[in-house]
Amino acid sequence: MNPSRILILSVFMVASCGLAYELIMAALASYLLGDSIFQYSFIIGLYLFSMGIGAHLTRYIKDEDVLVRFVEIELLVGLAGGLSALFLFVAFGFAAAPFRTLLYALVLLVGTIVGMEIPLVMRLLNQQEHEFKEIVARVLTFDYMGALAVSLLFPLLLAPKLGMARSALLFGILNAAIAYITARVFRAKIARYKALAGRCFIVLMLLVMAFVYANYWVLQAEQRYFGDPVVYESHSPYQRLVVTQWKDDIRLYINGNLQFSSRDEARYHEALVIPAMQMSPSRKRVLILGGGDGLAAREVLKYPEVQQLTLVDLDPDMTHTFQTSARLTALNKNALNHPKIRIINDDAAQWLQHQAERFDVIIIDLPDPSNFALGKLYSVPMYRMVAQRLNPGGKIVVQSTSPYFAPNAYWSVVATLEAAGLRTAPYHVYVPSFGEWGFVMADTAGDFRQPARIDVPTQFLTPPVLAQMFDFPNDMARRPVEANYLNNQKLVAYFEQDWANVMR
Repeated sequence: MNPSRILILSVFMVASCGLAYELIMAALASYLLGDSIFQYSFIIGLYLFSMGIGAHLTRYIKDEDVLVRFVEIELLVGLAGGLSALFLFVAFGFAAAPFRTLLYALVLLVGTIVGMEIPLVMRLLNQQEHEFKEIVARVLTFDYMGALAVSLLFPLLLAPKLGMARSALLFGILNAAIAYITARVFRAKIARYKALAGRCFIVLMLLVMAFVYANYWVLQAEQRYFGDPVVYESHSPYQRLVVTQWKDDIRLYINGNLQFSSRDEARYHEALVIPAMQMSPSRKRVLILGGGDGLAAREVLKYPEVQQLTLVDLDPDMTHTFQTSARLTALNKNALNHPKIRIINDDAAQWLQHQAERFDVIIIDLPDPSNFALGKLYSVPMYRMVAQRLNPGGKIVVQSTSPYFAPNAYWSVVATLEAAGLRTAPYHVYVPSFGEWGFVMADTAGDFRQPARIDVPTQFLTPPVLAQMFDFPNDMARRPVEANYLNNQKLVAYFEQDWANVMR
């Protein structure tokens, strides 16, 4: 094997592995800690900074030691980077562990070691008597190609198929393999080759064993974190889904955040759906944005007048899971397999932009606006598009976080709907799993007459209870807050500030 070609190939693999660890740790931070914009930005910045430290440290490696040090660095990267995601999952399962400190320390460690790789490869190529301009051109070319390859493979294939822990371990195995191949190709120049090759073999076997048992260890860590037995988990390109069950209590978590408990989800979903359905003069065509669990769809399909229900949810893994799992289809009454439903897996805003259908009732059951990607779905331009898809007399309802725990965020949603030209009727309900939770009904005419009856069977709602939901006590009264526009994303700032105050 040509030594120079092996080194150039190693550049491609090194770049792929280095970027993979960066993406994995940034994604894990956003999933486990929330605040995805800050976490991605800070971790990428810290990772690049630590790579600079690593590059600087290579100046202290003597020329005669470069080959052995490069092999050892690859083994270290394989261990630290490969085990990083598994370590973080386990650490997060222990509430007492200083997870944020461990995360940032690990980013600093892995970034520093990764930063040493490319300078050492360039010095090895220089020892092969290549011209400096050729070394720089070839190394940077393969470096950037490797980065492009993993940036495509990670979200499209590796994360959804292998998950975070196994993806990191796969790249760790690649780093260890590079170490072994490099040592073997240059074995004539390595004084203690057998000892070095033995270390390569031990690291490879350790990483392979971790790869085999990774899912089991992650499941045990999640079991500890969630408390209740985990009965289903998956990682899609968009989010991590975990379903737990203890006796009759089934719970869904997305990125570690509770979405519903089967013991009280009827309170939430009846409050979300039924007021708008009862107040709308027509209920033939209904649109749900979000709601991939099918629980809002279950409530809509109670009305026999519904002719077509369109559900737009970004994540096909979410809708597929709630279409096929026996315990989950029992919960949503098999709503996602109903002949009246049409499921579209797409971004809600993009889907609205490219179609002209109109609906009698539009139900927006999206995750809380915890980051800018979600905040755009709570913006004035988004609500203007929604209003354009509403039939005359129709009703819109938006889940709007808690008016008690996040009052600024809640009233910002109200202000945003009004800035989009809609009339609003805010209301709230107590859900034991979440506390006081808020919704906002909207239309173009301000016709929010309370219904004298409810036309479908309910577990929770009655006409008197429904009327009381539109009354706000003083500690949840309206606040003077700004609407949410795309150029300022005030809602995300309100949301983060409100919930940070709760956690103090």
